[in-house]
Amino acid sequence: MRTKIIRVAEGKNSTLSHLYIDGIFQCFLLEDKIRQVKIMKQTAIPIGSFALKVNTVGGMNTKYSQKFGTNHKGMIEIAGLPTFSAVYIHIGNVISETAGCPLCGLSWIKKDGNFQVLQSTDAYKMIYPKLLSITKSKDSGIVIENIFQF
Repeated sequence: MRTKIIRVAEGKNSTLSHLYIDGIFQCFLLEDKIRQVKIMKQTAIPIGSFALKVNTVGGMNTKYSQKFGTNHKGMIEIAGLPTFSAVYIHIGNVISETAGCPLCGLSWIKKDGNFQVLQSTDAYKMIYPKLLSITKSKDSGIVIENIFQF
C-alpha cells in the first residue's frame, strides 16, 4: 500500500498519527478519540484498508476552491469506511475542527490532555498534490493502523 496512516498516540479525546506515502513520513494527522462504539462526529475512523478518491461535491469543495484556486481539484476522501461518509484529509488544528476527518499538520503539541496539529495549511499544500496523484493511480488505497508509541 502506498499510503498509510499510523496512529502513534492517544490524548484525552484525540488521536495523533503519522501519514506515510511510499514509506516516507509526510506529516502529522489529528483525529478524534478511538472508540469501540461510534459517537457521531467524535470518533476516529476505524483501522483497515480503504480507498482514496477525489470528491468534488459539497461545501468544503467551494471553500477550498476559493482558498486554493485552480490547484484544488476536489477533496481527498477516504472512501468505503463502515458507518462513516465524507471523510476528508483536510486543514484544521484542534479536534473541534473535525467530525471524524484527519486534520494535517507539520508539527504538534499536547495541551490540556489533547493533541493539536500546527501549520496545517502548509502541510495540506505539501500533501495535497501527492494524494491527488495517488487517487489517479492503480494503487489508490490507504491503510490505517494503530501502532502506539507513547
